[in-house]
Amino acid sequence: MKMRALKIGAAALFTLGLGSGAAIGATSGHLEQQEWSFSGAFGTFDRAALQRGFQVYKEVCASCHSMKFLSYRNLQDIGFSEAEVKAIAAQYEVPTIDDNGDETTRKALPSDRFHSPFANENAARAANGGALPPDLSLMAKARHDGPNYIYGLMTGYHEAPAGFVLPAGKEYNAVFAGNAIGMPKPLNDDQVTYADGTPATVSQMAHDVATFLMWAAEPKLEDRKRAGVKVMGFLGILTIFSFLTYRKVRKQVQGH
Repeated sequence: MKMRALKIGAAALFTLGLGSGAAIGATSGHLEQQEWSFSGAFGTFDRAALQRGFQVYKEVCASCHSMKFLSYRNLQDIGFSEAEVKAIAAQYEVPTIDDNGDETTRKALPSDRFHSPFANENAARAANGGALPPDLSLMAKARHDGPNYIYGLMTGYHEAPAGFVLPAGKEYNAVFAGNAIGMPKPLNDDQVTYADGTPATVSQMAHDVATFLMWAAEPKLEDRKRAGVKVMGFLGILTIFSFLTYRKVRKQVQGH
């Protein structure tokens, strides 16, 4: 029953929350801007947060949501060792064809894409009341203010204010458009046990998984920022030399 509840909660989180374009277009409440290590021109991803976020995705979200643009070997970019990546991949079976041409399975390799929880879209819809859980690979970039929205949605469950009519089967969420969301609260304190000992509060888990989804959507963000800094530095030096050259030429012209 516990695993079923987690599965339903994870599916509802992204199917009814992140998966709804109407819900993203405008939020009912103000999105509080969180502090993100990757913000700003010199921002970088917090590797510890990324690994914790992957753990939340793996244990809570992956039962319903694919990340089809990621391979297990990509996890080395967030600090997992080659051996750890092999061990993570080996937990999953992938379909293959044996030497006799028969369908079979094998343990996943680091080069394989992340395991998809359903064989196809029809199977996914059948398991989720007709709704299709969206792929999460690009979710943080596909939604306006993605990391803050993801965090806000996952932590936005409160008692409905006085006078608010909550439809049957709905829960109040301060961020979700209309405030009435058809999913149970997806995260609860200590729902996962972090390998690094970090207390698994709702806020911490929401922040970590939002960080992980941001990295998944833009894994080259740090490279892009480093390139941008180098370009700006080059342009700054070029500007100085151009100005000095201009002054020298101007003096020569004025001297004549």
